[in-house]
Amino acid sequence: MISLSIIVPCYNEENNLKRGVLQEMSKFLDTQKINWEVIICNDQSTDNSLELAQQYVKKNLHFKVLNLSKGGKAGAIWGGVQKAKYDIVLFTDMDQSTPMKEVTKLLPYFDQDYDIVIGSRGTHREGNSFTRKLGSKVFMTTRNILLHTHISDTQCGFKAMKTDLAKKIFPRLAVIKNIQDRSGWRVTAYDVEMLLIAQKMGCKLKEVEVDWKNEDTSITKGDANTRYLKESKEMAQEVWRIFINNLKGIYDH
Repeated sequence: MISLSIIVPCYNEENNLKRGVLQEMSKFLDTQKINWEVIICNDQSTDNSLELAQQYVKKNLHFKVLNLSKGGKAGAIWGGVQKAKYDIVLFTDMDQSTPMKEVTKLLPYFDQDYDIVIGSRGTHREGNSFTRKLGSKVFMTTRNILLHTHISDTQCGFKAMKTDLAKKIFPRLAVIKNIQDRSGWRVTAYDVEMLLIAQKMGCKLKEVEVDWKNEDTSITKGDANTRYLKESKEMAQEVWRIFINNLKGIYDH
């Protein structure tokens, strides 16, 4: 029987929590013949996210909440990975833009000896603006040229991997080595570095197209356009850093 630890990073997700995303997860997972847990990793939310999550966890034994120090999305996921008790970890976003049911597309590949199975949003990306779709295309093309990778979508928040492997890779990520106590939410391009390290380690990786529609209703993370521009700049800088590190052979060891 498959055993799955589901890690959900959380920063100012009050509106998403109020519309019942945790109930949706639980309703689906209860129908599956797997062992499962959901670890909500709160990254110092400034709204009522922590309180809402804690209230839900009190009545649902499969769920737990970690209240972590500031570390951005990667730091939140790493906090959950360290507490995961099952063989496979799934990273998924609180807004459930990729619904939990899509995990049924990923899990069968672990029976085929894959180490990492990642979701891909394809090119349609319902709910995203033209600017975001164009930006994603530019990011993908630049990343693949610099790093010689053929992964279509490194940034989809729906990824599964063997837990033991995650515990080896995350401490090697620059964003984890240099976690800073910064206000606001940091997404970063940790996925790019994580997948590159996995490939250098000889891991067997599969990319699977999943359903995706922008379902994020959060209004407490700050202005969406401002965040997008800031995140795009930071991610471009990180991809360049990863490119330089790769040239230096840092990921070959």
